[in-house]
Amino acid sequence: MSADRRGRLAPYRSAQRRYRPDRRQFEQLVEEALDRLPEEFRRRIDNVAIVVEDWPRPSDPGGGDTDGAPLLGLYQGTPFGLRGTDYHLVPPDRITLYRGPILSLCRDRADVLREISDTVVHEVGHYFGLQDDELP
Repeated sequence: MSADRRGRLAPYRSAQRRYRPDRRQFEQLVEEALDRLPEEFRRRIDNVAIVVEDWPRPSDPGGGDTDGAPLLGLYQGTPFGLRGTDYHLVPPDRITLYRGPILSLCRDRADVLREISDTVVHEVGHYFGLQDDELP
């Protein structure tokens, strides 16, 4: 194979070698990231469903990718600090991690683990009432 052809094929071959966990494996990595949160925070997480979706829908807040950055995760609900005495019999809040955008940013297993962990911490931060500019 010529050097020119090798050069043209290199990006495609590199993409094929990327770490791409299937959905079940990805969900397991999310679970492990949650388990690494400090106990004091894990103990306070209540009435929250944590789910994995492949891609955000355009109707999801931020799902239209308006600022050029892909939507990696989304918290929807009433932040912990704003829950009053009237917060009962409500459906669970929701933290969604988007598998496709996360994997599109990552080349290897270490990148995937870091991005999942960062996204989990970010969305749990929203659960605790922090704004984007206060989060890593």
